[in-house]
Amino acid sequence: MAKTILTVDDSGSLRAMVAFSLKAAGYQVVEAVDGQDGLSKAKEKTVDLVLTDQNMPIMDGLTLIRQLRGLGSYQKVPILMLTTESSDEMKAKGKAAGANGWLVKPFDPKRLIEVVQKVIG
Repeated sequence: MAKTILTVDDSGSLRAMVAFSLKAAGYQVVEAVDGQDGLSKAKEKTVDLVLTDQNMPIMDGLTLIRQLRGLGSYQKVPILMLTTESSDEMKAKGKAAGANGWLVKPFDPKRLIEVVQKVIG
């Protein structure tokens, strides 16, 4: 059974690119338009990995990560930030919130798949 990845980003074109890359590598993808939508979809079905942007309306990525880590079913699920934010300060905030890794946009689809495979197989 294919592993499922939740991708959370307010950019439709970026979500489509990420989803296309992940599906081509054999993963199932659930898409969410912002942190609140991501949290709702995560509660509906526990996924194997969460990829989230930081800067989104309604609920940002760090808030989403903290909310997910508060759920029993997401305490050990890997969460990666995929964002334009690359400062050491923001990475430290991500790590403190519970992020397991960080990828900077624009992303290389091949590198994305390499990281995902390393994290969840």
